[in-house]
Amino acid sequence: MSDTIIAIDGPSGSGKGTISRRVAARLGWRLLDSGALYRLVALGGAARGLDPSDESGHAQVATTLDARFEVNERGGERVLLDGADVTRELRAETTGNMASVVAAMPAVRAALLGRQRAYAEAAGLVADGRDMGTVVFPDAGLKVFLTASADERARRRYNQLKEKGLPANLAGLSQEILERDRRDSARSVAPLRPAADAVVIDSTGCTIEEVVAQVLSLARLRFPVNP
Repeated sequence: MSDTIIAIDGPSGSGKGTISRRVAARLGWRLLDSGALYRLVALGGAARGLDPSDESGHAQVATTLDARFEVNERGGERVLLDGADVTRELRAETTGNMASVVAAMPAVRAALLGRQRAYAEAAGLVADGRDMGTVVFPDAGLKVFLTASADERARRRYNQLKEKGLPANLAGLSQEILERDRRDSARSVAPLRPAADAVVIDSTGCTIEEVVAQVLSLARLRFPVNP
């Protein structure tokens, strides 16, 4: 099924989540939000009182992860972890920072790899993450690496959090994004980097629809689709 997978990778705040959702919706394909899985492992570990550095404990959480992705009554996202609604906590910046630490653990990445690849059992998948094109789906028919300046990414994340009613500090977000970039790029397993055959798109100064249009244009060249 690799010929019907679009892998969209990029650093925090690059817009890959929003772009991936819109591209999947336009194509009528399924979506894999791999970052949400790491966030759920981080939340699950915190709920169990695990030390943030406990790799084996977090790997066990990843192995037994009971997560469901649903649509709420307003058509928005609803995520359940062990039966509890964690939608708000899932997208909080603190959860993202915890997930970045958990994602650097080889045992956790190994535990989630099969779960992620299972999303490709049916044709037509848009996979969003940091190692979709390099590790999870190395044979994907289209690989895109989204990036943007750190300042732009911080502003986007700030606006996104405020729209969701979550606390945000622009200066703090800038520092956190730079730290997360460093941690994600320096980890020993599946470091953040473009795949050798990825198309790099710098979205600084671009609207969401402009970037979506670029990805869909690439999809038309690679797949028998008519978005």
